[in-house]
Amino acid sequence: QVQLVESGGGLVQAGGSLRLSCAVSGRTFSSYAMGWFRQAPGKEREVVARINRSGGITYYSDSVKGRFTISKDNAKNTGYLQMNSLKPEDTAVYYCAAGIMYGNYDAWGQGTQVTVSS
Repeated sequence: QVQLVESGGGLVQAGGSLRLSCAVSGRTFSSYAMGWFRQAPGKEREVVARINRSGGITYYSDSVKGRFTISKDNAKNTGYLQMNSLKPEDTAVYYCAAGIMYGNYDAWGQGTQVTVSS
């Protein structure tokens, strides 16, 4: 059974940076594609970024393109979301997800809160 644990969230001022981590256990991480999602209060969960198994293919939502970078270190069984130039509208609970198929996830983390103050 795959388990995902996010960390790295917190409170940051607008324009600041945070790096979220997603530690994966239970299966070989290199077999998994990964995604980061977020859910703000009163809004639906939305995809932020995706990465394929090898890390060679990535996708970003328009709202974060150019500011966020998704990556995965298969040797460390950890995925990352580097978030730069943060904006108040980036405030949300961020979730990582993993799955065998790119864009199709069956394991989720518990979420980590990111709050960006203006």
